[in-house]
Amino acid sequence: MSAAAAPGAGEDDPETGAETDADDRLRVGSGRQDRPYVESPIIMATVRIVAPFVFALGAFVMFHGADSAGGGFQGGVIVGTVVLMVAIAFGIGPTREWLSSSLLTGVVVFGVLLFAGIGLSALAFGGAFLQYEVIPVYEATKYGIELVEVGIGIIVSGTVVGLFFALAAGYRGDDAADGEVER
Repeated sequence: MSAAAAPGAGEDDPETGAETDADDRLRVGSGRQDRPYVESPIIMATVRIVAPFVFALGAFVMFHGADSAGGGFQGGVIVGTVVLMVAIAFGIGPTREWLSSSLLTGVVVFGVLLFAGIGLSALAFGGAFLQYEVIPVYEATKYGIELVEVGIGIIVSGTVVGLFFALAAGYRGDDAADGEVER
């Protein structure tokens, strides 16, 4: 089948006005913009169903890091993935509006304060940083480790989501024109 007989052959490029053929539209790096984001009811319904279970798995992995495989980092990545799934299914823009950068920063700061608070509480009782056994609480080591894992998970999930939004926004270099995003 020749390019002239290909479906869509002879259409004008809306950006340049030049005539294009089917091969131009399929060529990588041809400069054409992809179609705008289109919501998929199947993906949206799947994310609505799966997201709570993935979040619960992340919390489980976070809380049971001291007793089994997993921990704060792994659980934090899983919890952060829930936000990424929502952003991919419902759009990055609406998700970014819902989860503002100040809220995301607050979540990460809370995780840092939780981690530091547990570590420094041992210092208050005459121990070293993160020396749980000096804290006069029943099973302080168990609860201390779990709270530290939760703090790490909160930090990691906030960082993963923040990096995702930063990458989704693109990078505008110093030599880029105003309003232009490099791809």
